[in-house]
Amino acid sequence: MTWFVRSCKKSYNRDLVMSQVEKKAGLLRRTSSSKKPLKEKVVLMYDEIFAKEDPAKNNPRFWDELFLMKVNLEYLESKLESVDGEEVQRIQDNINSLFHHCVQALGEEHQIKVVNALQTLCALFRGVHQKNKSASGFDIINMLMGFDKAEQRMKDLMERLDSLLCGDGSESLKSLCLKLLLCLVTVTDNISQNTILEYVMINSIFEAILQILSEVSSRGQHGYDAVVLLALLVNYRKYESVNPYIVKLSIVDDEPTLDGMGMVVHQALTEYNRQYKDKEEENQGGFFSTLTSMVGSMFIADADEKLSVQTNEAILLALYEAVHLNRNFITVLAQSHPEMDIAATPITPTPTTPTTPLGTTPPSLDMMNNPELPLDPNLQTSNLLITFLKYASIVMQDTKDEHRLNSARLCLIILTCIAEDQYADAFLHDDNMNFRVNLHRMPMRHRKKAADKNIPSRPLVCAVLDLMVEFIVTHMMKEFPMDLYLRCVQIIHKLLCYQKKCRIRLHYTWRELWSALINLLKFLLSNETTLLAKHNIFYLALLVVNLFNMFITYGDTFLPTSNSYDELYYEIVRMHQVLDNLYCMVLRVSTNTGQWKEAASKVTHALVNVRAIINHFNPKIESYAAVNHISQLSEEQVLEVVRSNYDTLTLKLQDGLDQFERYSEQPKEAAFFKELVRSISLNVRKNVSLNTLSQDVLLKEFSTIS
Repeated sequence: MTWFVRSCKKSYNRDLVMSQVEKKAGLLRRTSSSKKPLKEKVVLMYDEIFAKEDPAKNNPRFWDELFLMKVNLEYLESKLESVDGEEVQRIQDNINSLFHHCVQALGEEHQIKVVNALQTLCALFRGVHQKNKSASGFDIINMLMGFDKAEQRMKDLMERLDSLLCGDGSESLKSLCLKLLLCLVTVTDNISQNTILEYVMINSIFEAILQILSEVSSRGQHGYDAVVLLALLVNYRKYESVNPYIVKLSIVDDEPTLDGMGMVVHQALTEYNRQYKDKEEENQGGFFSTLTSMVGSMFIADADEKLSVQTNEAILLALYEAVHLNRNFITVLAQSHPEMDIAATPITPTPTTPTTPLGTTPPSLDMMNNPELPLDPNLQTSNLLITFLKYASIVMQDTKDEHRLNSARLCLIILTCIAEDQYADAFLHDDNMNFRVNLHRMPMRHRKKAADKNIPSRPLVCAVLDLMVEFIVTHMMKEFPMDLYLRCVQIIHKLLCYQKKCRIRLHYTWRELWSALINLLKFLLSNETTLLAKHNIFYLALLVVNLFNMFITYGDTFLPTSNSYDELYYEIVRMHQVLDNLYCMVLRVSTNTGQWKEAASKVTHALVNVRAIINHFNPKIESYAAVNHISQLSEEQVLEVVRSNYDTLTLKLQDGLDQFERYSEQPKEAAFFKELVRSISLNVRKNVSLNTLSQDVLLKEFSTIS
């Protein structure tokens, strides 16, 4: 009996494996055990294409019949991948002919033919590239369409795709067109090595992408794919030649189009924030939360891991390119949205979206089309910048993961571009545009979570500063993210330069910033040996000291009150031990020969006014305490000493404190963006799916098209 059961199991497993193999090979179910399995009609036709003879020689209607057949993507791709070098030469004419007839079929009125042609083209692009990874781009072009005819073939293809995207036809076909283009753009790991994209540069579909983004209904269904496609195309050989997509994106001034792009990015980031908040709320209830509160911080790391939500670098790259290239897009950041809807009315979406998300995590169609979206209860309105700041506050919490580190870096680069823009600075500091921005804060033992209702309504620059302070406070760790710290401090500096220039007296809790900066210096001192093995800590120390120099030299022009200026001096005097230790350290390094001599020397010179304040006020405070027989002075008593001894303080005027180097992508950031685009491209390629439409769904949709 046992032998019989074991035998049945083996037989079942063998049949299961065989059925899976047969499916991939395009085999139909066997009619009996004695007969060979039958192949699908479309698979037999593929086999004819891979034979030496012209398949239309004996059957003039071969190509018409082929595109009426349901595509077997797996079989066609695997067949292309299995062809060896000699066979390529033998069947190249047939492959060229298949490509040509696919392009011709895109102009057919028969919608099923168009769908099958789009899917076949995808299999061709993927299969040929997969087989010939080491081949030159010219060889691949030659195999696909014949080098002498490539220009005309690609011109015809791009024109027909453009016509389908801009026409009044099926939304399913538009979706497939975009997915084919995403498939084409991402067939190589490095998109700049994809020579076929030269034809996409010459035969631009930029206007078609803009049309999708400018129209409410099409944006709701195709906006995400369109924005990701545009972001990738902009990065094709962007440093090597003139990319027309960069040029065109930089001069777009059509308001509905820019708003549409902003809405798509807004929705995608909102969806990410919502997913994170949902996970956060899950973890706040139940046994896990109770146990965490009982044992303190033991499970904080676990909680962070549980709260991890997949980042969306693709949509963030699109936001960066828009902010960096197009000054008109800056206005979109601040536009208020009382309702975060993309479509004005709910639309029943056709099921054209793959179950696996495209790119990283696009918003669901329900999200994109629903006008009744929940807003933060403390916000009557929201805008793209607020949503972006919330997103940044989440991804910047944990930078140990490479994707989150890249996201955090890109967030800071975007904020750098914003901080340098005069118009952006104007609305960031506008007193008439106040918002409550509920940033996410990392769980830490020594502080309680701030209640949302306690967040004041303030100009948006306060939220940016809060985000920078939060990062500075929470990332002093062994794996020190030096690059991110440098960017944070530089963003703060650029905002201060604008405030000084425009004499804006911002009501902000500056003491939190000063305290965070001094604690950062303290961390650098405590970990000098470890950090110097990897980083130039003196450059970061110089930037931090120069922030204090900005406050000391120009604080009277932008600090809100004279009391704020007094508090600055109080904070310097209170934390003088850290600043004294920093001076001793940089003096020691600058007087010895070594690689850091010059860098340390710059910090020594930058500390001149900080040291002057400490050396001037400390004796006065000690004298006051002695005269009044007080062992420990209160804050108010120290402030009184400070106020009464300004007159005798001598400071040196330091030049260039309100100057900064403007952001430039090339050459400093080129390597980062190259790797980022490679990562995004791999992700899109992995998740893009042209095989998501069943013939039944298509027939049903096409039957309703008038």
